[in-house]
Amino acid sequence: MKFKILTGILLCLNIAAYAQTIKGKIYDAQTKEPVVAALVKEKNSVNITKTNNEGYFELTCSQASPDILISCISYKNVEIKAYNNQNIELTTDSRTLQSVMVTANREASLSSETPIAITKLSAKLIDETKATTLFEVVNKTPGVLMVDLGNEQHMMSIRQPITTNPYYLYMEDGVPIRPMGVFNHNALLQINQYTVSSIEVVKGPVSSIYGPEAIGGAVNFIMQRPTTVPTAKAGFQFDNWGYKRFQFGTGATIGKFGFYIGGLTSKQTNSWMTTSDYHKQTINARLEYNFTPKTRLIGNFIYGKYNSQMSGSVDSIAFYSRNYLSTSDFAYRKSDANRTRLTLEHEWNENAKSFITIFNRNDQLGQNPSYGIRWKTGQTTASGQINANNFSSYGVIAQHSQHFNFLNSKLIAGAMFDYSPNDYWAYQTDLIAQLRPDGKSVEKYSLKEERPDIELSDYNAKIRNAASYLQYDFELVKKIRFSTGLRYDRMSFTYINNLDNSSGEKAYSKLTPKIGLTYQIDQEKGLYANYAQGFSPTALTAIFRAKPNTSPAQFYYNLEPATFQNYELGGWATFINHKVYADIAIYQMNGTNELLSIRQPDNSTDYQSAGKTLHRGIEFGITANPGPQFSFRFGGTVAIHKFISFQVSDNPKDALQNLNNYEMPSAPRWVYNTEFNYYPKQLPNLRMSIELQHLSSYYQDQINTVKYDGYTLLNYRIGYKIKGVEVYSNVMNLGNTLYATNVTRGNNATDTSTFTPAAPRTFVFGIQYNFAGKK
Repeated sequence: MKFKILTGILLCLNIAAYAQTIKGKIYDAQTKEPVVAALVKEKNSVNITKTNNEGYFELTCSQASPDILISCISYKNVEIKAYNNQNIELTTDSRTLQSVMVTANREASLSSETPIAITKLSAKLIDETKATTLFEVVNKTPGVLMVDLGNEQHMMSIRQPITTNPYYLYMEDGVPIRPMGVFNHNALLQINQYTVSSIEVVKGPVSSIYGPEAIGGAVNFIMQRPTTVPTAKAGFQFDNWGYKRFQFGTGATIGKFGFYIGGLTSKQTNSWMTTSDYHKQTINARLEYNFTPKTRLIGNFIYGKYNSQMSGSVDSIAFYSRNYLSTSDFAYRKSDANRTRLTLEHEWNENAKSFITIFNRNDQLGQNPSYGIRWKTGQTTASGQINANNFSSYGVIAQHSQHFNFLNSKLIAGAMFDYSPNDYWAYQTDLIAQLRPDGKSVEKYSLKEERPDIELSDYNAKIRNAASYLQYDFELVKKIRFSTGLRYDRMSFTYINNLDNSSGEKAYSKLTPKIGLTYQIDQEKGLYANYAQGFSPTALTAIFRAKPNTSPAQFYYNLEPATFQNYELGGWATFINHKVYADIAIYQMNGTNELLSIRQPDNSTDYQSAGKTLHRGIEFGITANPGPQFSFRFGGTVAIHKFISFQVSDNPKDALQNLNNYEMPSAPRWVYNTEFNYYPKQLPNLRMSIELQHLSSYYQDQINTVKYDGYTLLNYRIGYKIKGVEVYSNVMNLGNTLYATNVTRGNNATDTSTFTPAAPRTFVFGIQYNFAGKK
């Protein structure tokens, strides 16, 4: 007995003598950001650990220089010989079925366990696109069409027609860019695209977590974190139409402190379209301090300034003759915005974590918009407007998540509040309309006089948005995971309407539930189903806008929030030894009280929130990686958007009483984007790709009399890296196709079509220097 005890003691002493603790950091090869929750295991041993929020690990090994195995979802597995204080790169694996998403519930989760249609645009895809504007990247998402209006101005179409309505939520790291009630369809022009690490796009309502406006979809920009190793990059980009951009970024982690700072300045002069100059400057700073491996403080500051001429739309004569002369050389849009966020995160244990975020947003937007011009056929005069929309926000978001062994379940509970004082004013401008010889359209508008005495809108509001939400996920049986959620929102505001000298308070409140399930058939395929509600109160600029042709002025005080019911089935699978990945989503979204507009003869709009709409479609994507030299991607949507019940007139003498069963305007049936990438084996630092974007025809007007034919475009990209230097070129609209990104027409017989022309063939050139240290 004594001999056995002595042998055991000697054996333990022998192991202890050879045991060694290996320390290191693991980071993403593309972004140099730390990889969180990567598993690190000693080969042929039970010794295992995982990385923390800094990508740091400590592994007790039985040997002095062991072989270790590293694995992490979305990354290729690695086996290496370990030594102390080692920095290890992980390369993303585009063939993996499961991806880590944060947008579904504001914390990391597996896409295969999330019963919604969600797409992640990776850092590699973003980097290789070398986009001038965000739509070049976002449109690679199946089911998404981000419409370019020039100079980074845009509209969106996700499970909706092309629209400016407040049915999309735009976020930076899970924090909305703007408060509810102050929606702006151009909000993404304030994004610093050079510091975006990845983009996550949810299609369909996610109001149960993120609240109102997250109906057609939510787009979350995941910003660059501090890099594990010192990094720096700088580049210059320009094209043949007078566009120039300088951009830079640098980051590092020093002890417990990490930072990343990036910015850009871009300028457009003397473009293919007259009076379309613009200048943008933006900078991001992110700071992280790790008090302990389980507690960290994150600070973000974002500032952007934007000043652009608004060339506006043209008539059919100018469009089809490629006569790109703006009709309004006085129109402009100016934005000055900053956003600050401070987040404290704490991991109580492996099963529980919390965060609290306080944030501030300040935004000043002033414009003399081309879309605000009002003109009646044949008249030599017109009117426009100058307006300003300003707000500040002070808010907080808090969330706690808890995992339970019971049913392998997880509870997420959260709350938010923001206070956003908002003021808006608009007054009329008098214009001179220079007509074409036929008198049916305008060749050019000229500013005659500003008329601050003719007020179009003038209000002050104090907006309060409050919400609480719960989400509970659980497994009743193996492989089938349920996800349930419920959120309560209350949006209220006190206001003073200076036009009719009225004041008061309005409030909207709503419970939005969701329920879904995922069924992972095996490691290579799965299915999901969900039901979700969403709602969106009307933007304040619509409520306090005077109705057309009313005296004294009447306002849209009775507009109701739009509500939506979304039903969805989907699935995903991987084939041929994980070389092909496919996903599909089939949805039907029923809208009630959707905010709709009827275009008037003078180009103004009358709002209604009444009736019912139908949005039904199929979204699909396929990615193939047959080998390291090739990759292929195809994604698109087939959809229909209809008025089910929409009364446009209660006058029995009017020929058109309703739009029941008419297709909604600006709603293409068929949209897809596909791309083929080639990485020659003989030149491993060379990349080439050809991309095709297709948009089918759609009705220009609500009464379905005139269609726009749509378009098909080709884009080509090539780049080559020489050590730390990358040179590249993008040829956009390779075939020099004549097309418009937006075409609209009124319902009246005398109305004419207006076109937002798109750029002819464009050659983009760039050079970028990238530096990455070792420690």
